[in-house]
Amino acid sequence: MTALARPKKSGLSYFPLDVDFFEDPKIKILRARYGRDGIMFYIYLLCEIYKQGYYVQVDDDFEYIISDDLKMDQNKAKQVLNFLLSRSLFDNTLFQSDKVLTSAGIQRRFQLAVKERARKNPIEVGRFWLLKKEDTEPFIKCTLFEGSSGKTDSFSGNNGGNSPEESLKKSKVNKSIYNTGFSPELERAFQTYLLVRNNYHGEAMEEEIQMLREELLTISDNDNERISIAKKAAVGRWKSFYKTDRKREGSGSGKGKPKDNNNFERRKYDMDALERQLLRK
Repeated sequence: MTALARPKKSGLSYFPLDVDFFEDPKIKILRARYGRDGIMFYIYLLCEIYKQGYYVQVDDDFEYIISDDLKMDQNKAKQVLNFLLSRSLFDNTLFQSDKVLTSAGIQRRFQLAVKERARKNPIEVGRFWLLKKEDTEPFIKCTLFEGSSGKTDSFSGNNGGNSPEESLKKSKVNKSIYNTGFSPELERAFQTYLLVRNNYHGEAMEEEIQMLREELLTISDNDNERISIAKKAAVGRWKSFYKTDRKREGSGSGKGKPKDNNNFERRKYDMDALERQLLRK
């Protein structure tokens, strides 16, 4: 009787968790903002990913399932996921284009975990592999590297693609788009706001841009409302965002053009023209 070959195992039975896990600044901020729910949400996703291998592809039911499993409000689950994407704990490019959750760090730990197993039977990975060729262990066979000229070492590098994020990248929109949980429409409105903000308040540092992104995400759960807030902030030349129920600055019974907090007359902006200017850069 011929013995049946044992099916190849793609996932892990367990995965390593660094002893300084809670010392990571990103984890500290996650816990400060969302408490135990945020930590449980992240670890839950890590378990789902490593159970499959080095990534997990989710569908429209994903948020309902994880909310039910963790007994967490669905809106809060969305906010936590957006935070994880904005802090690069998961790769936002892959999530926006293919609903895939993974990261370079997750894949590095995956390599270590399968090291002994893969020495005898190399593991093949494909288009969702994020690590560059020089960072990939010899026992990991990546189809992206075959016949590569060195310019397409990972999915998050210079590979071709037709996702909205790739189109925006070709338009030379601010590089921090890849660290967001924004839709393409919201990203465009945000970049328009940045264009005006930088002109009146000086060039924003990456840390400031990240804080502005997070502020915009927490102001509202409605994407259309966020877009409206971003456009309103651009017209008002605001340095930061405000909730929609905030009274318009400079309004009142006084005549003449509205003025900002520095008593300067506000300039009227053509939002369509600003967006065209942004995309020509």
